[in-house]
Amino acid sequence: MSSFVWGPVMLVLLLGTGLYLTLGLGFLPQRKLGYGFRLALGGRKAQHGDEGEITPFQALTTALSATIGTGNIAGVATAIFLGGPGAVFWMWLTALVGMATKYAEAVLAVRYRESDENGRFVGGPMYYIRNGLGPRFAWLGWLFAFFATIAAFGIGNTVQSNSVARALEGTLGVPYVATGLVLAVLTFLVIIGGVKRIGSVAEHLVPLMAVLYVGGALIILALNIADVPAALATIFSDAFSGTAAAGGFAGAGVLAAIRFGVARGVFSNEAGLGSAPIAHAAAKTSDPVRQGSIAMLGTFIDTIVVCTMTALVIITTGAWTSGETGAELSALAFDTGMAGGSWIVTFGLVVFAFTTILGWSYYGERAAEFIFGSKVILPFRLLWVAALVVGAVADLGLIWTVADIMNALMAIPNLIALIALSGTVFAISRAYFKNGQS
Repeated sequence: MSSFVWGPVMLVLLLGTGLYLTLGLGFLPQRKLGYGFRLALGGRKAQHGDEGEITPFQALTTALSATIGTGNIAGVATAIFLGGPGAVFWMWLTALVGMATKYAEAVLAVRYRESDENGRFVGGPMYYIRNGLGPRFAWLGWLFAFFATIAAFGIGNTVQSNSVARALEGTLGVPYVATGLVLAVLTFLVIIGGVKRIGSVAEHLVPLMAVLYVGGALIILALNIADVPAALATIFSDAFSGTAAAGGFAGAGVLAAIRFGVARGVFSNEAGLGSAPIAHAAAKTSDPVRQGSIAMLGTFIDTIVVCTMTALVIITTGAWTSGETGAELSALAFDTGMAGGSWIVTFGLVVFAFTTILGWSYYGERAAEFIFGSKVILPFRLLWVAALVVGAVADLGLIWTVADIMNALMAIPNLIALIALSGTVFAISRAYFKNGQS
């Protein structure tokens, strides 16, 4: 079932929706990239009178906390192992059109958000489906919330704690259960404070972890600077010609490069899944387009910046022909490029996974609240913390697969809504920029 839901139809739907929105917006996300960064840097404080729970910058870092995770380390390595260096090109393409998808998601999330019974601003696909498409389609929003609640415990919880536990046991000999308990305590201390505390932690931790990881990768690339042009040339040429077998690499055709590049790109930046707009709906903002312009940066930073760093280190060091895959391939590449480089991967994996746990706890909580009401919030948080310990010690073969399926099923209602409400996104955007905003 996982192979079916993540097959060609889903990948075409994700890419096709992104391309349709990109064309409909007149390449707005790409043209307004600089404007988005200016808004993000200026969005550390909300403007007077803006309603919401967290600042626009905190909304971006909360969304990034969920998207920058194991996909940036293990996912990129897996894409190269299965599809060759050419898969990186298709990851880039997925991100470029995914920027429009993420922009549209955030615009709709702010446009159709509402206040819950506790006065908190809530939004996301389940709300813009119900409030934008009308009560007749409320069931579609319910389906999204149902799939998102289940997916959260997989991709955002147990899978993450499992990755951290195995990384720390392999490098430091830390018992699985000890890692699970520490993660559970740290997570509880953050999520018990709700989205404001999650946003506050993300605001400081996400930029720090990204700078340290990217900085480490840049040092390795500087040490191997002569190999960078050849690596870039290989990425572009292999995207259209396939990759011949070399060393422990078995070889891959163009279709494999496309399939694994697109799939891992989406897995990493989550454009189209409908998760990030849940965070952006909580932003203190009075204009959907302003938050959309900030939201689209998440896809750019995640894939074009962070994933590219991992990919270039793997290719320039020659580690991609070793026969290793996943996080082990990334660790080997960083170690080959610089003494002790594998510690960058271990540290990155641990911190990236922890922030993903925080971000997805909020996504899952809002999805569960949509179904059961606010009474579910405290039980959800307690269950979330307990699941981290289970994930750290369990064999997650089946859970990985179920999480993969739920992610795909989340995307379907969201993509339907994005296409159906695209006219609203186009109209709001035109009106905003027609008034002289730049």
